[in-house]
Amino acid sequence: MNPIQSVFRGLKSGLIMLFLGLGVNAYADDKDCWAEFYDHAQYQGEHLRLQGPIELASLHSVNGENWDQRIDSIKTGEKARVTVYENLNLKLTLTEMANYPELMKALGVTKKDIEEDSELIFNEHAMIHSLADYNFHDKTRSLKIECTK
Repeated sequence: MNPIQSVFRGLKSGLIMLFLGLGVNAYADDKDCWAEFYDHAQYQGEHLRLQGPIELASLHSVNGENWDQRIDSIKTGEKARVTVYENLNLKLTLTEMANYPELMKALGVTKKDIEEDSELIFNEHAMIHSLADYNFHDKTRSLKIECTK
């Protein structure tokens, strides 16, 4: 093997090692972006683990099972932010009411009420024993998991 072939072979090996190393590091960052969802309080019953980032506009068929309006407790990974929605398609339930301030005032509904009633956001390391504590028991119809840095 001449010196040029030797240098090229060493360079090729180094590049392969570099690419493999980059892949491992990217995976290590993403492995902490997950959430577990349970169909009973206190992390009991059947559960579903999802790797983020992910957006599910419907929970009717997740890994072959119907999780629509079934989630009651949640755990999140150290790099995951989870938003659960009361409506399908990641939409807020009462958002339209904000377009009618007179109606909101007449009903005693505030903008904060609308936001809290329609979605819940849980940050990293969250351990939600029961969504009933948030008046969200068996209401989740869509969700998303965002990966934080």
